[in-house]
This record gives sequence, C-alpha cells and structure tokens, in this order.
Amino acid sequence: YPWGYDGDNGPDQWHKNYPIAKGRHQSPIEINNKEVHYDPSLLPWFASYDPGAAKTILNNGKTCRVVFDDSFDRSVLRGGPLPGVYRLRQLHFHWGSSDDHGSEHVVNGVRYAGELHLLHWNPNYSNYLDAVRRTDGIAVLAIFLQVGKTPKPEMKRILEEINAIKTKGKAAPFPNFDPSVLFPKSRDYWTYHGSFTTPPCEECITWIILREPIIVSSDQMAKLRSLSKNAENEPDLPLVDNWRPTQPRYFRMVSASF
Repeated sequence: YPWGYDGDNGPDQWHKNYPIAKGRHQSPIEINNKEVHYDPSLLPWFASYDPGAAKTILNNGKTCRVVFDDSFDRSVLRGGPLPGVYRLRQLHFHWGSSDDHGSEHVVNGVRYAGELHLLHWNPNYSNYLDAVRRTDGIAVLAIFLQVGKTPKPEMKRILEEINAIKTKGKAAPFPNFDPSVLFPKSRDYWTYHGSFTTPPCEECITWIILREPIIVSSDQMAKLRSLSKNAENEPDLPLVDNWRPTQPRYFRMVSASF
C-alpha cells in the first residue's frame, strides 16, 4: 500500500493498511525527564564500523539513505541495552520544512531540526527480514540534529552527494564512509522498546537515543529539503516533513544511562 506524509496517506492513515501502527509499542515518543528512570546497570555502547562497508546513497522518495554491506559482522553496534552484536544495515534522516521541527522523538517538549537513524539488525536471526519479526531483532541509534553556529564538518560528506540524488529513485556510489564520525562527544543515552516510525511499523526496535545532539547549519538542513519526493519526469515536490508524530507511551519504561 502506498504511504507517505501527506493528508491522504500520512501517519494518521497508516493504521488502515498497517494495523500494528495502532499498537502499544509504537515510536516515536516524547521523552520527559519526569518519567525517565535512571538505570545504573545500563552499559556504555560501542560501535565499530568498517568504512569499506558503505555502498550507496539514495533518494527513495521518503528519505535520504546510505546503505551498508551487512552480509557479515563488519560494522557493528554492541553494549548499552543490547543482548549482543547488531549489524549496521543503513542510515537515514528525518527533517522538517523549517529549522524549528523535523525530529521524530521529542525531548522535554523540544523538537529538533532533524533526526539521524542508524539501523542495525540482530544476526542471531537468519536474515534482516527474519529479524524484523522479532522483538529484539532491530537496534536503532538515534541522533538529533540541532541548528547552530558550528556545524559538524563530517555531515558535509553526505550532503555533497545530495545533488546526485535529487529525485526519487536516484542512487550514487558512496564508498569509504565511517558513520561514527557523526557521533556527538557524549555517549549518554535513553533507551526504550518501540517500533519502526514508517510502515509497517513493526514493534521490534530497541531504541538508543543519544542525549547530545550534533550541530548542523541552516544551509545543511536546506540541502536536505532540496531533495524531491517525485521522480525525475514528475512535478518537483520537495521532500520535507518526513517525520511521524509522537505516539502514546502507554506502560513503557524509558531508561537513561545518565
């Protein structure tokens, strides 16, 4: 079923074709300090990424995505709340139509300009599609993008390729990239159990949300907004506001490492 972020096919319609979107473990959520539980047993997390695993950057009409080779444990995330090693499969972004919104998770009422998701899967399962069906199948490391004066120079590498993937369906080679260059200094994180923020919205994700955002410039955010959600031969529609509103937390615990 085609889905998107517009009135006729947007987040409040998704549950009609994807019933789990109305489930009780949906993402994103609002993280509120008053409801967060500090968990001293939470371990630090570690990422060891092989720059050689980066393959392509693409515009799929919904986001800008970088795809990695996940055929073996060459780029992995471990520690934190995770039971074992998880393999990096792709990273992608969510952003708004202006700098004052765009992130999916909200922290104490603050919505950031954007949110970067690094998606990993549990290789205890036979493949990615199998992992998506398991409650501990996927781990997403989420990093907020905050507009400021001293942008992170490492974001430049991704944004330089935007012109090559302006329209839906376009892809370009993206070799030799280590996404850990995008991490903020602090390793502090919140964690909770949730779902994909895009259909089918499977509830299989251990979220690791970094407390410290990374700084991007207003120009860099504008670069993301210059992507089109339509193909080359179709009218140019800017790819903006590709974020899902927050979902009810219900009974879930949000734990903090700090």
